[in-house]
Amino acid sequence: MTEHGTLRRNLGFRDLVVYGLLFIAPMAPVGVFGTLDARSHGAVALVYVVATVAMAFTAFSYAQMVRVAPQAGSVFTYARKGLGEGPGFIAGWMAMLDYLLIPAVAYLFAGIAMEALVPGVDRWIWTGIAVVITTLLNLWGVRAAARVGFAVLAMEIAVLLVFVVSAVVVLVRDGARRDWWSPLTGDLSFSLAAVVGAVSVAVLSYLGFDAIASFAEEVTGGSRKVARAVLFCLALAGVLFVAQTWLVALLEPVSSAELAADPAKQGSAFYDAVDASVGGWLHDLVAVSKAIGAAFAALAGQAAGGRLLFAMGRDRRLPHVLARTDAGVPRVALLVAATVTMIAAVWAARRDDGLDHLVSVVDVGALTAFVLLHASVVGWFAVRKAEGPPSRLKHVVLPVVGAAILIAVIVEASRAAQVVGAVWLGVGLVVLAVQGTARGARSTRS
Repeated sequence: MTEHGTLRRNLGFRDLVVYGLLFIAPMAPVGVFGTLDARSHGAVALVYVVATVAMAFTAFSYAQMVRVAPQAGSVFTYARKGLGEGPGFIAGWMAMLDYLLIPAVAYLFAGIAMEALVPGVDRWIWTGIAVVITTLLNLWGVRAAARVGFAVLAMEIAVLLVFVVSAVVVLVRDGARRDWWSPLTGDLSFSLAAVVGAVSVAVLSYLGFDAIASFAEEVTGGSRKVARAVLFCLALAGVLFVAQTWLVALLEPVSSAELAADPAKQGSAFYDAVDASVGGWLHDLVAVSKAIGAAFAALAGQAAGGRLLFAMGRDRRLPHVLARTDAGVPRVALLVAATVTMIAAVWAARRDDGLDHLVSVVDVGALTAFVLLHASVVGWFAVRKAEGPPSRLKHVVLPVVGAAILIAVIVEASRAAQVVGAVWLGVGLVVLAVQGTARGARSTRS
């Protein structure tokens, strides 16, 4: 039976954490370690410490607003609540860009990894297969997808633990190739500017923890459980990211200066360090884990994107057909999200420069939406005083600092990302204006 506006409540705290960690991916730093090491002059663990603190401001604002509006739609719902209909639509519109493209990047990573393991099959075929399998799981239902996702997440964490134990054994036996404290201080010289510049890249590893808030209408036990899951996922991801980058930096056979001088080596720096210090078997194990993990990171992203489309359709900011549910599952919205993601992922997989194009534009939409999230906290608690006298620290200082950090990251983003973000924002403003004109005309006729 098909209905509008009803989702089934059957998720617990563990399920929310599974979705959050799947989307983030426990070994997210693998692909960007070399870039961060080169940019930060070797202080790569410090980069993740700073990035975790920076994103904690955003997580805290999510925790504040999910209690106010425990509904699907995440930042779209929160900005509507705190800032009004127009800003709410823009927040959802900007977040939609990333909820549709981040899964495409993850699917492409899975396709690339599988092509390396099975060279006889083109990456675009593997990419398409990954989209189909994970879409079927999402259509089956959020609870079923969470169960399968839990098994995949357990596998990823097991591989990470194997890496940690192997790295510690090698370091105890052979010693570190760099100074033990260099992941915090740099391997040659410390530069605060270099660390801050690298943080703008490291922040991308965290995009996805916010997806937990998209399942607010499907969780049992109230919105506090969602808030706790958001904060828990960010803290756990930060610990995992700092630990693995610290260890691999100590195993890295070349200096950060050498990596900076040879950008071609940056993408494989993590694998090269593992291969040289531990062995090829761990290299292959990490690669397989990344292939499977990337596909299920996309599963979580696609599920969150479907909920965002569902919420915007329910509020008639997008076609109302997106609000249809079947047995509590927003299957229409999920199919639309899957179709858009499939087109983007397969298009990129068939181009040599496809990955570069996708990666360069996936962050600005989410970061802009996060800025509006912080503004909604100020708007709801401090300006409207909807919950009584506001806390100057929680409802003004922290969200303003969080917004300032994100604006600084957007300024440091690539030119391509800024252009795509500006164009997407412009289209959204046009859509908003058209909707406003149409609603005004209907009001006049009535």
